Amino acid sequence: MPNLFQDKSILPMLISHEVEPYDDEDSIFELKLDGIRCIAYIGQKSLSLRNKRNKDVTEIYPELADIMTSTKDTVILDGEIIVLKNGKPDFFSLQKRSLMSDPFKIRIASQRLPVHYVAFDILYRNDTDLTKLPLLQRKEILSKCIKENKSISLSRFIFKNGIQFFHLVKENSLEGIVGKKKNSLYFFGKRTKDWQKIKAMVDEDLIILGYQQDEEGKLKDLLLGYYNSSYQLCYRGKVFLGISAKEKELILEFAKNNRLSLPTVEGFSNVIWMKPELVGTAHYMQQTKAKSMRQPVWKGLRFDKEAKDCIREI
Repeated sequence: MPNLFQDKSILPMLISHEVEPYDDEDSIFELKLDGIRCIAYIGQKSLSLRNKRNKDVTEIYPELADIMTSTKDTVILDGEIIVLKNGKPDFFSLQKRSLMSDPFKIRIASQRLPVHYVAFDILYRNDTDLTKLPLLQRKEILSKCIKENKSISLSRFIFKNGIQFFHLVKENSLEGIVGKKKNSLYFFGKRTKDWQKIKAMVDEDLIILGYQQDEEGKLKDLLLGYYNSSYQLCYRGKVFLGISAKEKELILEFAKNNRLSLPTVEGFSNVIWMKPELVGTAHYMQQTKAKSMRQPVWKGLRFDKEAKDCIREI
């Protein structure tokens, strides 16, 4: 039998597609954090942090080393890395951290813009696989073996009252909530209706199809798309707010060797089309009647998701 801790190859269980707020006697509800999903492998003298694509991101967040002092056990946790700004998760600030690679800049940023790990599940403890235990039992084990400190905290939750909780979250301009069945098991890399997201704002992962240039030839708007159920590329809309200088630099660097020569497309001018490989997230109020995004804001590039996974069924 494979050793989950030694293999370090877990893909996290996925949340089902968005639903309307609901109450349920058989569910718990917790905050949907605006962060980066992360599996944490915590040993006696070791820590390994892996994102959704199982990329090791430990060195990007050196301030999380104190997680090792939170337990005397050998454990695997599921949770999210976040940055708090004015008491709320801030994905834009987190995105700045996630794009860093220079050790010196990372060290400075870890002091100026520290991240925090919020654990909401435990999958393994001292040679025991816990994924076949019901969620509430896993939560109980998590609370007993993890002591919170400046680097790690445990996700709080409530029972039954998802609607009231959602409206409270919305009033405080938070991202949303997640409803989870109390008896749900944990399935690696699987999407299940046992976990459902309820969002106040909409996030959508989309493919960068290209960009429009301004009069000076600089990147202005990103043109975004997705694959439909027939695996055909479709246009979703464009966004210009929220694109950082660093990300513009990365996108332009990618475009140098990945341009596509396409015929003129009606309605689009000054467009540089690119291979559909880069993925990012757009944040918007709601969908318009024309099925485009209302007041979209660019949240940032995603390196833990591939373009082929950006499928949207109409």
